[in-house]
Amino acid sequence: MAKRYEVIWAKTAENDLLKIIEYIAQNNPANSIRILKKIKKQTDELYHSPKRCRIVPELHDQGITQYREMVITPWRVMYRISDDKVYVLSVFDSRRNIEDILLKRFAQNIL
Repeated sequence: MAKRYEVIWAKTAENDLLKIIEYIAQNNPANSIRILKKIKKQTDELYHSPKRCRIVPELHDQGITQYREMVITPWRVMYRISDDKVYVLSVFDSRRNIEDILLKRFAQNIL
């Protein structure tokens, strides 16, 4: 029997998704619901094979390999696998610079 993982959303990732959906809903409420369902459906599927997605390239270049991402164009969903759990950590627009986003979040958590 294949291993099953529990998919857990971090508060930061939930907030990211909420901001995305709210922004889209300003111009197209129906599309925002469709996108929400699409992102949730695809991330929920991480329960059965989370290692199928790539390691985050920008982090891999720095030797950091424990973070993976699922690309749901134009968004990137970053997550980490730990034991039998998948932690969804962030959802952001792939057109943005990931290093800037992560540095800003890192600085906010330290200061």
